Amino acid sequence: MRILFAGTPEIALPSLETLSREGLVAAVLTSPDASSGRGRSLRPSPVKALALDLNLPVFTPRRLGREAREEIAEIGADLLAVVAYGKIFGPRFLELFPSGAINLHPSLLPRHRGPAPLPFTILEGDEEWGLSVQRIALEMDAGDILLHKSFPLKGTENTGDLGALAAEEGSTAMLEVVREIEAGIEKPVPQRHQDATYSRLLTKEDGMIDWNQSAEKISRMVRAFNPWPGAYTRFQEQNLTIWDAAALGENSSLGAGNVAAVDRKRGILIQTGEGLLAVQSLQLQGKKRLPWQSFVNGVRGIEGSILGGTNEKLHG
Repeated sequence: MRILFAGTPEIALPSLETLSREGLVAAVLTSPDASSGRGRSLRPSPVKALALDLNLPVFTPRRLGREAREEIAEIGADLLAVVAYGKIFGPRFLELFPSGAINLHPSLLPRHRGPAPLPFTILEGDEEWGLSVQRIALEMDAGDILLHKSFPLKGTENTGDLGALAAEEGSTAMLEVVREIEAGIEKPVPQRHQDATYSRLLTKEDGMIDWNQSAEKISRMVRAFNPWPGAYTRFQEQNLTIWDAAALGENSSLGAGNVAAVDRKRGILIQTGEGLLAVQSLQLQGKKRLPWQSFVNGVRGIEGSILGGTNEKLHG
C-alpha cells in the first residue's frame, strides 16, 4: 500500500509519523509555505517540516489543477489519506487513487460537519466527542464512515485539549483503517444525512463576549475559543481575553457585564444574563496572560467596572 498523505497543521503530525513509520507514505501533499512572524518570512507548514525530516517527497501546489495531478500521478499512490489539508478535492484528483481516499474528521459524523468541529462540540454542550475516519465524498464530510471512536466529555475541556487528543488518537485510527483497506475488510457505513449538523469557519470577531448570555454559555465560549480566537471583552478601551472561567449557579444584584466582586477563592466574579462567571485566568491586550490574583494586583479598576461587548453573530 502506497499512500499520498495530505495535511497541513500540527494536528496531522502524529498520523503522518505513524503511517510513515509503517513504511506506507510514498509522498506528502501540503499547503505552500506561508509568511509569518514580524519579518513576514516564508515558513513551511508543520506537515512539510516533518515530511522533510522524514525524507519524504513533498508537493505544495497552490491549486490541484492538471499540472499538480500529473506530478502526483507519477508517485503511483494507491490511497489518499487526509488529515486537515485545507483544500477541497475534485473528482479528477480523487480518480488518481485506486483504493480511494479517506479523511480523519474530529467529530462523530454526521454531527459537526465542516471546518470547526472542535469549538462547536464545546459551544453546543455535547456530552461526548469523538473521531470519524470516512471515505471522502464530493459533498464535504458526507462520505461513508469506516471508523468511529468516542470519548465522554467532562465539561472542562477546551479546544486545545481536544485537538491534542484528536492528533494522538487519530493516528492510531488512521492506521487501523489503512490496514483494513489493505486487507480488503473495511466495512463502510453510510451516514444518516438527515441527522447532520454543521460547524462554520470561525473569525476573530466570534470571540467577543455578549454578557447578556448565561454564565454557562459564556464559560463554554471561553473553552471553545481557547486557543483561538480567544473569548474577549472590552475593559478600559482595550480587549481583555478570558482564558479560564467557570459558571456559578448564583447571581448578584448587578446588571450583566458588571464585575460584582473579587473572591479570594473563586476569582473575579462577573454578572452575566444568568449567573455569575468566575474568571481564573485572563490577559489584557498587549500584556501577558495572568492568573486572576496577579491580574488584580497589577491592573487597577477591575472590581466594580462594567465590561462591554456584544456578539450577535454567534448568539443572536
